[in-house]
Amino acid sequence: MHIAPFDNKNNPIVDVDDATVPLNYFNIVKLKKGQAFEYMVPGYETCIVPATGSVDVNVEGFKADDLGGRGVDVWDGEPEGVYVPTAAKTEMVCTSDEAEVFVAGAKFDDVLEAFAVRSDELDLVQYGSDDTKTHRKIKHILGQKQHGKVGRLLVSELYTVGQGGWSGFPSHKHDTDRLPDETRHDETYNFRFRPNHGSGVQMLQREDGKAGDAYHIVDGSTICLDNGYHPCAVLPGYEMYYFTILGGLSQRSLVQYFQPSHAYQIETIPGIKDMIAKFK
Repeated sequence: MHIAPFDNKNNPIVDVDDATVPLNYFNIVKLKKGQAFEYMVPGYETCIVPATGSVDVNVEGFKADDLGGRGVDVWDGEPEGVYVPTAAKTEMVCTSDEAEVFVAGAKFDDVLEAFAVRSDELDLVQYGSDDTKTHRKIKHILGQKQHGKVGRLLVSELYTVGQGGWSGFPSHKHDTDRLPDETRHDETYNFRFRPNHGSGVQMLQREDGKAGDAYHIVDGSTICLDNGYHPCAVLPGYEMYYFTILGGLSQRSLVQYFQPSHAYQIETIPGIKDMIAKFK
């Protein structure tokens, strides 16, 4: 499902128990200097990640000051995040001239401890190649390093390297719990392009060998993935970024099932096996 960019007025874009991705939660909060925003999400653990600007965060007494700090866009510096336990009352206060803040969530009942992930604590992965049109960089905010501290939530930023090319290929899915071959993880993306008048396409193929759907994605598009194989691509001459939320049904570690007709290409893409291993 494609949600075109709109002014959400700091209300959730993907709310609790969403019809398409019930395991996910997603909000974009926009603030000016000194403005505050409070939230709590019963039944969901969340993660605060400033897309641009900086905020002071208070999670029921746990404080993380000057979180973020990127300038004009998501390419302008490294991300930072704060893990927010399920149903915790949370406040963020804008400390820069303005801030745009992503709030990612996954359904999870247990209550864990809040913590911050600073820019020097990210898990960075780069893989693919220009020759295979799959060159990209991943910045894991809640990734393998935080595995024992988080319930079901995985949060990452994905960047195409160079201009043009594919991401999420070989085509894969993760819509059914059938270990050891696959896990059920709902997934939500928010896309950005540089220059921001760029665009791309999100494919969604429900069955191997049959025609699927395609969505024209633009700067600010949100995509909710419930089931099917889902590669995406950016037009030549543009760079693409997408904020990625994964919420697992029965476990946090993601097991992707690669589309049988394309799975052999795992052997042709440099570094892709290391990338797959990092979604744990």
